[in-house]
Amino acid sequence: MLGPTAHTDSFTRDKLPPFAEWPDINLDGFDYPEYLNAGVELTDKMVEQGFGDNTALIGNGRQRTYKELADWTNRIAHALVEDYGVKPGNRILIRSANNPAMVACWLAATKAGAVVVNTMPMLRAGELGQIVDKAEIEFALCDTRLMDEMVACAKDSKFLTKVIGFDGTANHDAELDRIALTKSVKFEAVKTGRDDVALLGFTSGTTGSPKATMHFHRDLLIIADGYAKEVLNVTPDDVFVGSPPLAFTFGLGGLAIFPLRFGATATLLEKASPPNMIEIIETYKATVCFTAPTAYRVMLSAMDEGADLSSLRAAVSAGETLPAPVYEAWMEKTGKPMLDGIGATEMLHIFISNRFGDSHPACTGRPVTGYEAKIVDDKMNEVPVGTVGRLAVRGPTGCRYLDDVRQHVYVRDGWNLTGDAFYVDEDGYYHFAARNDDMIVSSGYNIAGPEVEAALLSHAAVAECAVIGAPDEERGTIVQAHIVLAKGFDPAPEMAKTLQDHVKATIAPFKYPRSVIFIDALPKTATGKIQRFRLKQEPSA
Repeated sequence: MLGPTAHTDSFTRDKLPPFAEWPDINLDGFDYPEYLNAGVELTDKMVEQGFGDNTALIGNGRQRTYKELADWTNRIAHALVEDYGVKPGNRILIRSANNPAMVACWLAATKAGAVVVNTMPMLRAGELGQIVDKAEIEFALCDTRLMDEMVACAKDSKFLTKVIGFDGTANHDAELDRIALTKSVKFEAVKTGRDDVALLGFTSGTTGSPKATMHFHRDLLIIADGYAKEVLNVTPDDVFVGSPPLAFTFGLGGLAIFPLRFGATATLLEKASPPNMIEIIETYKATVCFTAPTAYRVMLSAMDEGADLSSLRAAVSAGETLPAPVYEAWMEKTGKPMLDGIGATEMLHIFISNRFGDSHPACTGRPVTGYEAKIVDDKMNEVPVGTVGRLAVRGPTGCRYLDDVRQHVYVRDGWNLTGDAFYVDEDGYYHFAARNDDMIVSSGYNIAGPEVEAALLSHAAVAECAVIGAPDEERGTIVQAHIVLAKGFDPAPEMAKTLQDHVKATIAPFKYPRSVIFIDALPKTATGKIQRFRLKQEPSA
């Protein structure tokens, strides 16, 4: 049963799936009071615990302590409630790149009892409109540098009536900032229930109408008190850096919730390119990095050219499978493991991970404490050890879509089906094979694209690559490799044959790419994920 609610606007609680469609939720070891406000826990409570003078956020040329962050968010919360009429349970959309002001707006809205929807700055009016319509959003807080699409969205929206500008730079000179400056630094936060929805995470990369995942106040703390505490061992001395947008739950956890929960420091970059991250790591001696394998490959090259990344004690890789050659090269150069893990917007964050002292190449590790996993077939029967099947997981967090018939597809028999093909070995370690829809079936053989990519990446000529299935009259589908060559290598037919032979010698010969296409750059998302679907849309060479 759900605990008490402070929401006078009951929209999100009303739109939760029926209990019968929920995954099993195991809260053993995650005990929180009935009333809980995650915004308070990450700011004012940290000041009470003695972290007031610690640096909480670094970004846009400024540093802010926990005391400054608590005061800042309390002022904004006052403005939201007193000047704009925000009520507990109202949805507030935030549009911004990664910067301290975005974090402050998210925390302030959470303190005011609102349900926050963080969005990517690259979304256009039409895409924003889909989100607004799905969540029936009345309020938007928007970095004034990104107003055009937000205003265009509001113009045609029957729900979005208030678009409020804030200054995402260090100047704090916009409507919301000016009003907030007149407010008290003390704010009595809304006494939300631990089971009140705090965050709507819209899934990335989906087709059709967007899906919104619903996460409670307790869920925001669970991912810190579980994964971040157990796997990362976060301390107040840590400095976080990374590339994922705060609009994604991977980024919100890794670059805001995790550091703030433990009195550590978050560095935020609006343009988190590998060179910019390298500069932050060197300048602030960052200790924990969250990014995709493609960025780590650039960092490896930078270290060869003299970059000092020795302060990093934890390199977390997620969002894209971690090829064994990247893991091995990182270990060789740093002496420290790269922590591969898998998470999902539906689960909020990482639920299977490698650990310090227990990590292996081409392996995703074991379930985080509180989570269980198994590999099943299409009928939910567990498959034998070593057999590739569908990953099913359950634990203290789980999928609750906002009013969506696809709930029963993601959740079956109390388990979350993540859409990933995995196998588990006899020692209980989980290994990624492919996304369920990315398995390549060629002449009756099941071929996992990431395995072919790892084989290609182990050749010195390959800088980056992506493997897809391409239609073929004779075989139905063939393995097609799109390859970015390293400097000094020529994209000639002889090179294609060399790489094909290399794959045949590295893994089972039937898995080799029968089609090789050399390209200048792979299409990627803002978080560094390779967009294989775009390669599938392009005419084959």
